[in-house]
Amino acid sequence: MVDFAVSPGKNKWLKEAMEAHEIYEKDIVEKFIRSSGKGGQKVNKTSTCVYLKHIPTGIEVKCMINRSQSINRFLARRQLIEKITNQSRKHTTPEITPNEPVQYEENSAHTGAAHDS
Repeated sequence: MVDFAVSPGKNKWLKEAMEAHEIYEKDIVEKFIRSSGKGGQKVNKTSTCVYLKHIPTGIEVKCMINRSQSINRFLARRQLIEKITNQSRKHTTPEITPNEPVQYEENSAHTGAAHDS
């Protein structure tokens, strides 16, 4: 993986987070788009906006927070990790409807009364 224009610690964190979530560079489509908005001539002449698509999940991210393409590449990957993590949590968390009664198991050893012996 490429090192981005952030601290070595942040580059290390990104690499470890991508490995932990099994996100591989080969599974990411990356495109660079001309940014719009604040930044003057700099953003009008360079492609600082970063677009990522994670092919296995179909999740897309676009990042144009910074005027630096390298920093936007880092931030886009961080956003991609967050979106993939949130999506996997949705699929693994069982849903409980508000009207569904909650059932508790009764413990036969517990009578519910305090005993002073």
